[in-house]
Amino acid sequence: MKLAEAFERVVGRDAQVEFRAYDDSRAGALGADVRVEVRSPYAVSYLAHAPGALGLARAYVAGYLDVHGDMHTALFRMQSALGELSWADKRILLRGILGDPLLRAAALTRLDPPPQEVRPARVPLLSGLRHSKRRDAKAISHHYDVSNTFYEWVLGPSMAYTCACFPSEDATLEQAQFHKFDLVARKLGLREGMRLLDVGCGWGGMVMHAAREYGVKALGVTLSKQQAEWAQKAIAEAGLSELAEVRHLDYRDVKEDGFDAVSSIGLTEHIGKANVPGYFSFLYGKLKPGGRMLNHCITRPDDSEPSIREEGFINRYVFPDGELEGPGWLISRMNDAGFEIRHEENLREHYAKTLTGWCRNLDDHWDEAVAEVGEGTARVWRLYMAGSRLGFDLNWIQLHQVLGVKLGENGRSDMPLRPAFEPPTAG
Repeated sequence: MKLAEAFERVVGRDAQVEFRAYDDSRAGALGADVRVEVRSPYAVSYLAHAPGALGLARAYVAGYLDVHGDMHTALFRMQSALGELSWADKRILLRGILGDPLLRAAALTRLDPPPQEVRPARVPLLSGLRHSKRRDAKAISHHYDVSNTFYEWVLGPSMAYTCACFPSEDATLEQAQFHKFDLVARKLGLREGMRLLDVGCGWGGMVMHAAREYGVKALGVTLSKQQAEWAQKAIAEAGLSELAEVRHLDYRDVKEDGFDAVSSIGLTEHIGKANVPGYFSFLYGKLKPGGRMLNHCITRPDDSEPSIREEGFINRYVFPDGELEGPGWLISRMNDAGFEIRHEENLREHYAKTLTGWCRNLDDHWDEAVAEVGEGTARVWRLYMAGSRLGFDLNWIQLHQVLGVKLGENGRSDMPLRPAFEPPTAG
C-alpha cells in the first residue's frame, strides 16, 4: 500500500482532501482545494510514536508534513484524524509502513519533538509548582514574548489578543475589537474620574481605551515583559501617560485597592482551577463597594472534560499550564467570592470570526512572519489558530463574559434597573 493511500484510508475517502507523498503516490480527492503532502518518511516516525493529533502536529511543525490550501478547511475535513487513531486505523498504517523498508526504518526511529514543544518532564520552563509565580511567568513568556512585530502582523493595529465583539456581520476586525473594549467599558459603567484595574492587560488595549474614551485612570498588569514595554511606549505616544499605565507585574503583587472597576480579559485561563476561588476573592478585595468586575474568558461547554490535557497540542506548544473550566463552575466560584452576578453572555461565534481575521493576517504576512520567528513557530501559530477557530465553530470551546458587582451597604448594587450595555438599534 502506498503512503498516500494509507493516509486516505485513515482520514476517510470522503474528506475531499488530496494526499501526496514523497514516494510520488497520490490518493484522495485529486485536484481538491486542500492538499496534504507527506514530505518525508520521518512524518511516519511522529505518527508511530504519538498517534493522533499530537503526532500530526509534530510532523507539521517539523515540516515533514505540509498542508496546502486553507488550514481551517483542511482541519474541518480531516476531523476523524484529529483524535486518537483507532486500532483499525493503526493496522492500516502499519501494513502500509511494513511494506516499505524506508518507512519501516523511519517508524522504528524515535525523533525528538520539534524545539517549539514544551515537555514538562524534560524542559526547565515548566519546573516547579504549577501556577507558582515563577512558573506562571515562564509559561506566559513562552507564548507572549514571541515577538511584538509578529503580533502586530497577526493581530493588526488594535494589538488585541482576545475575542472581538462584532457589532454586525460585515464589521472589520478593528471595528470589532473597538466594540469589544467599549462593551466591557459600558458593562463596567466607566465614567470620567474612575479607577480601573485591568489584570492580564496584554498590550494595553483596554487600559488605553478606558483612558482615551472615558477619562478613566487605568492600571494594567501583565507577566509579559515585551507586552509591558510595548504598551508603555504606545501609551506615551498616544499622550495618555497621565491616565494610563501598564506594569510588568504579577496580578497578585498589585498593592493598590479601592478600584471602581476590574476587568479580566483572557487571564482566567492561565490561573488554574485550584486557584480560581482565590483569584476571584483577590479581585473582589480590590474593589470599592458598588464596584463591578467583568470576567472575559475561554471556557469548556461543560464540566465533563478535564481542565487540562497535558499531552495535548495546546498545552505542549501554545499555552503551557492553561486550564479551561465550564461557565457554570466559574460563575459559581465568582458568586461564592462575594460578587452578585448581574449579566452573562457567550461570544463563541465572535471568537470564530476573530480567529478568521487573525488567520488571514498571518497568511498575508507569512514570509515576513517566518523570517521574524522561524518557520516552526509560524507553523505552530497557523495550526493553533485554525484549530481554535474550528473548536469555536463546533462548540468544543466557548467564550463567556460574566459581570459581577461588589454590593455596598444594605445590598446596594448601584446598577440600573435594566442593562444599557448595547447602544440602541435603529428601527
